[in-house]
Amino acid sequence: MQVLEVEGLTKRFGDVLAVDDLSFAVQPGEIYGFLGGNGAGKTTTLRMVLDIIRPSAGRISVLGSAPGRRNTAAIGFLPEERGLYGNMSAIDVIAYFGQLKQMPPSEARAHGMELLARFDLADRARAKICEMSKGMAQKVQLATALVNRPKLLILDEPFSGLDPVNQGLLEQEILRASAGGAAVVFSTHVMQHAERLCQRLLLLRRGRKRFEGTIEEARSQLPSTIDAVAPAGIAAIPGVARATERRPVEGGLSEWTLDLEPGTAPGDVLEQASVRGLPLRRFEERRATLHDVFVHLVGSGDGRESAQ
Repeated sequence: MQVLEVEGLTKRFGDVLAVDDLSFAVQPGEIYGFLGGNGAGKTTTLRMVLDIIRPSAGRISVLGSAPGRRNTAAIGFLPEERGLYGNMSAIDVIAYFGQLKQMPPSEARAHGMELLARFDLADRARAKICEMSKGMAQKVQLATALVNRPKLLILDEPFSGLDPVNQGLLEQEILRASAGGAAVVFSTHVMQHAERLCQRLLLLRRGRKRFEGTIEEARSQLPSTIDAVAPAGIAAIPGVARATERRPVEGGLSEWTLDLEPGTAPGDVLEQASVRGLPLRRFEERRATLHDVFVHLVGSGDGRESAQ
């Protein structure tokens, strides 16, 4: 069974179309990246999955049923807007969230203590949230999302505001949840995290899907680029869409950047250079990053800051 299935999802806020006919599915154990600029529709989509807001059209299935209270025990959620009850202790907050997710109080507290120990906060279990540093409070917030051992873990911009140490902790917990069979969906606009973690990802722009697939499939959306030290004849090889000479070097050679035509493999250009007897001092493929693909497909932003 797919943990999460979204089909034809649409959401309007007055005249603003925040999510536009969106479809995707997430499998058990899969880490699924939900990428887009500000206003792309990421948060709106996740709120519909969580039944916080209702769609204008379309269908959502969470573990085989429509979103609602029956799904609560199976979902963990880390919101972008962090906030805990300042006058409650860390363990009381975690246990409270566990009970909201239908856990027995004793089990919620026991697993809460396990999480605090794992996050190096066992000695602060009874400290009030208002007495903790921001980093400590963020770990407690993460524990509230994990306490019920969710089958679907939803993280909305989870790396926002985290220092490098806590970013590493969060990455470990995402991998741990996935290894335990949970489907993990996280939204982000930081491409490095998605590149390191995601098996598949979806790119949104103005509420519409621009791409869905693996990291390798995303990179293939852009032609390959070659850095070469070669003679001028390299520019005339079939499959080279554009050759930019950066600077000459000795022996009649120059440093070149070669943009290849779509579907042209770097090996084809290398073979042609060999056939033509062109001396190559360097021939190195420069692979497109996820950031390159994001800018190509989505752009730097879509200008809809208010409809996330």
